Amino acid sequence: MKMIRPALILIAALATATPALSQEGIRRAGPFIDVWNNRGGNVLQMVQTRQDLAGSGRQVRIRGYCRSACTILTTLPNACLGPRARIGFHAPRIPNTQIIPPYVDQIMGNFYRGSIRDRWFGGWNRSMEMQVISAREYVRMDPQARICDSIKP
Repeated sequence: MKMIRPALILIAALATATPALSQEGIRRAGPFIDVWNNRGGNVLQMVQTRQDLAGSGRQVRIRGYCRSACTILTTLPNACLGPRARIGFHAPRIPNTQIIPPYVDQIMGNFYRGSIRDRWFGGWNRSMEMQVISAREYVRMDPQARICDSIKP
């Protein structure tokens, strides 16, 4: 129990100390919300963004390069992937360090499905190198995901 308390304090500090990047690259217009070239950022802030997007009543189209914490948006029930989207995974870390905070990879991994989840917990969650896959490869690894019908290839 003594180890959990410092870890939770660290996670809470990350949530407040990291600049909010989760709204970067998110455009709300018309019937869609487009997530364009989103760098991710703070995982806990992205969890809140995910909740907001899920309740938006609009289709969320993930386009361009979605990496880091942005990847948890891929499994939104109202999300689809642009045919040219690229999805990038790497270990969560404290900004400007190589330190992987406890529990954050578990939070992220709980949003993934299929082979994506298997790969995440099989090593992507500890890799400092970005593991990039195409939208089509993502759908092969998570058959519940889909390519957006509203975007022409």
